[in-house]
Amino acid sequence: MYTRREWIIGAGSLGIAGLLPASAPPTDWPQFRGAGRTNISKETGLARKWPAGGLKPLWSVPVAQGYAAAAIVAGRVYHHDYDEKKSEWCANCRSLADGKLIWQFREAREIRPNHAITRTVPSVDGRFVFSLDPKAVLHCLDAKTGRQVWRKSLVAEYKAAIPPWYNGQNPLLEDDRIIIGTGGDAILVALDKATGKEIWRTPNPKKLQMSHCSVMPAVLGGVRQYLYGTLKGPLGVGLTGKLLWEFPRKFNVAVAPSPLAVDDERVFMTGSYDAGCVMVRVRRAGDAFKPELAFDMKNNEWNSEVHTPIVYQGHMFAIGKKKRGLFTCLSFDGKEVWTSEGKATFGLGSFFMADGMFFAMDGDSGKLRLIEASLTGYKELAGAQVLGGQEVWAPMALSGGKLVLRDLTKMVCVDVRG
Repeated sequence: MYTRREWIIGAGSLGIAGLLPASAPPTDWPQFRGAGRTNISKETGLARKWPAGGLKPLWSVPVAQGYAAAAIVAGRVYHHDYDEKKSEWCANCRSLADGKLIWQFREAREIRPNHAITRTVPSVDGRFVFSLDPKAVLHCLDAKTGRQVWRKSLVAEYKAAIPPWYNGQNPLLEDDRIIIGTGGDAILVALDKATGKEIWRTPNPKKLQMSHCSVMPAVLGGVRQYLYGTLKGPLGVGLTGKLLWEFPRKFNVAVAPSPLAVDDERVFMTGSYDAGCVMVRVRRAGDAFKPELAFDMKNNEWNSEVHTPIVYQGHMFAIGKKKRGLFTCLSFDGKEVWTSEGKATFGLGSFFMADGMFFAMDGDSGKLRLIEASLTGYKELAGAQVLGGQEVWAPMALSGGKLVLRDLTKMVCVDVRG
């Protein structure tokens, strides 16, 4: 039996890979939503007020149009990019200290802008970089040199269908393997990190298609498993690839937020395009799991269109709507506790939590706000204009008090230490 916390910190693995090596430094941000995919940093000592003149960039570099955010490991920033003049997809490694390019991997790829181009965050363990490109080709690169170790096309090998607006999924990183949703011939697959060899696959008789969701770790009924979501609803897969449960629930057009275990029994899934949200209670009975509806929220009640909520102190926090773009605190029964209405709006911007505070980006303007992590109401601690333009939707990454974030044309790093 395991708790959700035990999996996240890598305890009690029974010889099966845990979620990242136990030695992973707490200041690293090695993959989408951080080390445990909680979107909560362990860093402390961050500033609770910002200078009147704002947060000046430590460095700034141009990037091609997109939302591809950074992973940060051992003082290096890893991110995706695209060279439109040469039609080449790129994976970059930069210095966190000054933004200078250390290495760059390139591969010829014709990608037309379709709601921009780049989307995903690499997964990095210090030895390898795992990059899933917009057309669903998975690259394993040497973290020190950028040399390609192996390559696997999910379209060719699993008959995957690239989702609308290109791939948006981020590989889940574990000790000796990565987990990824393919659709087509499998639902999920586990691949050996060093070789790309398939360890297991989850059969897909219903031909569920790849979504923009990323695989999420969970512990339900004391059993470790992987959560994934498609247009047909959320599901859970065991550590050997067995489909444990699935809950039929229609989502529309595309699903970007990932399913989220809010406790040891309940799973929350939300999406855009008038899909609303669903909370599923997954009860364990012996070796079987029985999912049942806890509640279903319509689009005019609440939903998050792009980003996955954060679970903190028995509540969910996210940018969503009734009205689009409100930072919101929700109870686990779907009740609105408070919102930022009348004080701030955030469009489709991203957010994460560190040191008892939420960092939340206004996706329409590029203004970053610092919000008290509270159950009693919206309390803004600081704000600064750090980016500009439109569609500032990319996730953020924090390491050693240095915050890396981007808009459609540039990536910047700012110091948020106290």
